[in-house]
Amino acid sequence: MKKYLNKERLLNLISKFKKAKPLVIGDIILDHYIWGKAERLSPEAPVPVVWANRENYLLGGAGNVAYNLSSLGAKVSLAGVIGKDFYGNQVLTLLKKEKVKSESVFVSKDRPTTLKSRVIAQHQQVVRIDWESPEEISLNLSRKIINFVKKNIDKFSSIIIEDYAKGVINPYLLAELVSLAKKKKKVITVDPKEEHFDYYQEVTALTPNLKEAQYGANFKVKKKEDLNLLGNILRERCKPEALLITLGEEGMRIFLKKGEVFHFPAYALEVFDVSGAGDTVVAVFTLALSVGASFLEAGFLANLSAGIVVGKLGVAGVSPSELIQRLNSFPKVDIQKIA
Repeated sequence: MKKYLNKERLLNLISKFKKAKPLVIGDIILDHYIWGKAERLSPEAPVPVVWANRENYLLGGAGNVAYNLSSLGAKVSLAGVIGKDFYGNQVLTLLKKEKVKSESVFVSKDRPTTLKSRVIAQHQQVVRIDWESPEEISLNLSRKIINFVKKNIDKFSSIIIEDYAKGVINPYLLAELVSLAKKKKKVITVDPKEEHFDYYQEVTALTPNLKEAQYGANFKVKKKEDLNLLGNILRERCKPEALLITLGEEGMRIFLKKGEVFHFPAYALEVFDVSGAGDTVVAVFTLALSVGASFLEAGFLANLSAGIVVGKLGVAGVSPSELIQRLNSFPKVDIQKIA
């Protein structure tokens, strides 16, 4: 069975994105790319020698979600932790460039800025080197984030929790944030990490990918019919108002509180790079909800945005004009009701 969405209303929702003031809380990652050529093996070990000729830095993790929101015109703030180091300064420089407010990005002298360095030769990744602390952030840092949110929550239209299991998201922090968001009737969504599903109770929405959802439910999908069972297990376990599972080239499926299930087919014209697509999904989905979209309207726009960003090389965002152009290519906007 098909359900039709109003295209004019969807276009109107996109026009409201610039009025939104979302807050992203989570693990801030700095992505470092070293580009070069590899034409010989090292005499010291059976590994290629990469002649590096350029490097660049990009916002990753919660920083990339904030970048996606800023690309869509939202006035976004970011809360998290960086180290007192060169890479932390790089994060702050990039946030300023992307017009992301960083007054709630706290600096810790006890942990490094999370860094992922990738060495790429002839467009092939040779090695990735990660610098990070395996420890949870201190109780003091958790309280600083909570106190910032308490003091400023009336300014924000929504809260996005971006969990990469790098130490920022913990049960104490999340319980306080969910309680506060509910009290103030704010949209709060979570882009989850496999190990932390017990943390995410009764949020507005969860947006796992299939791998994360299977881990969180302790259930393996072996045939298409199992997908609805997976969604219902996870919905019963975490009790979100909506559960949006991203399925790569199969699109997305959304599970709603009353037991309704809808499927969004993939809209990618070409797939060059799936990096960061999940960040785009949670950004657009939450942004749409915060300006009055239904779960189905928000899911459709998130799915449409994911189809745009996977057609770009590297971690990328989507602009309102790109979203409007793609939406206008649809004569009718319909989604499939599964249950």
